[in-house]
Amino acid sequence: MGQFIRQLTGVRFLAAAWVMLYHYQPALATAGILVPVVHEILRVGSLGVDLFFTLSGFILTHTYLTKIGPAFKAKKAGHFLWLRLARIYPVHFVMLNIAGIAVIAQGLAGVGNAHDRDWLNPIDYIKQLLLIQEWGPNPERGWNFVAWSLSMEWLAYLLFPFIVLVLFWARDRLPTWVLGVVTFLCLTPLLWIGFTRTSDILHDPFLIGGWGSTYRILCEFTAGGFLYLTVRRLAGTDGPSARVQQVARWCAWLIPVVILATSIGLGNVPSLQWQGLPNEAPKFYVSLIPLLVAWIGALALTDRGPSRFFSHRRMILGGFISYSLYMIHDIWYGLWKAGMQVVGIDGGPLYLIGVVGLVGIAVVIAYLMWRIVEEPAREWMRARVGVQPMPVEEAAEAATPKSL
Repeated sequence: MGQFIRQLTGVRFLAAAWVMLYHYQPALATAGILVPVVHEILRVGSLGVDLFFTLSGFILTHTYLTKIGPAFKAKKAGHFLWLRLARIYPVHFVMLNIAGIAVIAQGLAGVGNAHDRDWLNPIDYIKQLLLIQEWGPNPERGWNFVAWSLSMEWLAYLLFPFIVLVLFWARDRLPTWVLGVVTFLCLTPLLWIGFTRTSDILHDPFLIGGWGSTYRILCEFTAGGFLYLTVRRLAGTDGPSARVQQVARWCAWLIPVVILATSIGLGNVPSLQWQGLPNEAPKFYVSLIPLLVAWIGALALTDRGPSRFFSHRRMILGGFISYSLYMIHDIWYGLWKAGMQVVGIDGGPLYLIGVVGLVGIAVVIAYLMWRIVEEPAREWMRARVGVQPMPVEEAAEAATPKSL
């Protein structure tokens, strides 16, 4: 068990790229790239975060189920939390401060949009430092906007030593079909708010108000944990049977087609669109989340079809830089827009070239952030608690099929 690490690493790049292009929709539209179908699939690009949340629960359960369970131990929990901080905090700290510097520089240069920056204050900065800015019924986003999901991940990490006790208990006691059912039942609270906050009275297109973000992480993170238990059971000790692999392979192809078709359908029903938010996901888009959860399970149970694609060396590298890509892309977008404003390019062929550069340079910056900040800082922090560092090249080799 664990052969799925390669393809699920590649999926992380898809998730990060989906979110990035979701945020870049205005630039893509100006460049003439945001054509129908492309627009519909990018409008639901915030689902890349839901992919991350589910993958996080899945992989962490795989890695720590037996290390932390079956009883709570403060030392084990503390070790786990330190290792998670080593994974997320260095890039977060760097980008948090770059965000503040970028905003101040834009203000001094007289470019960019200076309104709605009441978050530029010491209190909100401290909340960002502590990764608690998204906690509560009325989250306050600012600085590096995308770090809201990091705040939610940190909440899940704090609760994981307790969640894992339930997962450990369920691992060998519940039948396979029950584990599968519970996986999707975990999504019920999130689906409920997604289907009820669509009226003019309960207007919440981003699913963040009234503890919406908390529902989102806890439902999907826990679903990822139970999904791992289900996959583990179906895989058995000798790997999944030929029948399970065949079904998984078909689902790995079919589910993305259904997601695409549903996205196009939802995006073309006038009554399901949010007024004044043409680039935001339509109402009821949360119906796609169970499909994404099922897709992760299908990809984990086969090494053919889409799983083979995501296991390719380049996709695995993309997975390695996915966190840095997610964390840098929004700030880079703001700087890019300010630069285009300074040089006076607002359309035409030069703008199209600029958009290509926007995406391409984002990937390059993410790679550099991964190599220079993320990996060295992570290994340094891991070494503080006695975890043997593994060079980046060895980690890449360990996750990459020898045949590629």
